[in-house]
Amino acid sequence: MSMQIPDCFYRVSVKALVVDSSHKFLLVREDNGLWELPGGGLDFGENPQEGLRRELLEEMALEAKSISDKPEYFFPAINPKGHYIVNAVYQTVLFHLDFVPSPECREIRFFSPVEVFEIKEWMYPNVLEFARLYKMP
Repeated sequence: MSMQIPDCFYRVSVKALVVDSSHKFLLVREDNGLWELPGGGLDFGENPQEGLRRELLEEMALEAKSISDKPEYFFPAINPKGHYIVNAVYQTVLFHLDFVPSPECREIRFFSPVEVFEIKEWMYPNVLEFARLYKMP
């Protein structure tokens, strides 16, 4: 059954902002070859930190040491299926980066905004928007 969602509705996507010592941010490469911020859709009734912890475990088998109380970035985007999403990106610290591969996470790598735009055809649209907004200290 296909559900028609009005254009005024957004799916909420919670994303992890994991940065390295050079202030590059972590992206995950999915089965389709595209790079994405770690995280995913917020389930009904979940708070953002619960949802982000769940997504990190499901997609990467990684545990968050800490997740900020409020998002660092909050912006709308359209996903490749044409659905409207809003991305809430939370500063996140992981215990380690020893991930377990899954269809939603085949590889991980830290990127600068410049590096994102060098291979923009391999980035999800929301990653391009995030790279435009991201401020390296």
